Amino acid sequence: MKELLHTLQIQLAGKAIEEQFSCLLDYFPGRISFSTSFGQEDQVLTDIICRHRLAVRIFTIDTGRLFYETYELIDKTRARYNTKIEVYFPDHQSVERMVTKKGLFSFYESVENRIECCQIRKVEPLGRALIGVSVWVTGLRAQQSANRHDMPLLQWDEEKNLFKFNPLLHWRYEDVIDYIRKNDVPDNPLHRKGFISIGCAPCTRAIEPGEDPRAGRWWWETSKKECGLHK
Repeated sequence: MKELLHTLQIQLAGKAIEEQFSCLLDYFPGRISFSTSFGQEDQVLTDIICRHRLAVRIFTIDTGRLFYETYELIDKTRARYNTKIEVYFPDHQSVERMVTKKGLFSFYESVENRIECCQIRKVEPLGRALIGVSVWVTGLRAQQSANRHDMPLLQWDEEKNLFKFNPLLHWRYEDVIDYIRKNDVPDNPLHRKGFISIGCAPCTRAIEPGEDPRAGRWWWETSKKECGLHK
């Protein structure tokens, strides 16, 4: 696997994103999936995938706690690109047990409770969505957080047993906004209200000028603040 990873990394280097996708599709036809949370980076990738008619499956995870504006954007995106977006939900029995035992807002009480909620609402359904997938495409950027700064463009995810492709890794936030404006890509109106990184409604707030873009996620915590999707 290391040899194939090295070969692919060489072939992807210096290519435009659509060419990188085409290269990976030659190796893994029908086995490349893009997980979108409908953030601005993800909308850029959706536009690239649909604009170039790339045979990449698109899916999302509905945690049951998303902003209304995010739900509107899901349907707006589906209509704009006339594309199928698969939706995965958490296991309802796991959600019922957690809420019955700890209430609707247990994640505010401890990091452990918050991680449990993310595990049930995000990580478990992601695992189901990635069954049979060889390449998982994400909208991660190195600039987003210290945890993501040293991620490679293409990596082998040992835990999930697949390749993880981060095509926007070296894009700046300004590059993302410029692409959205030039190509009239639909995005979440909450971005214009200070919500840069948007997740579940109870766990996301607007940031103040000068704050880190991820400061609005799980703002009551001082940890590295990842949900577990991207370790």
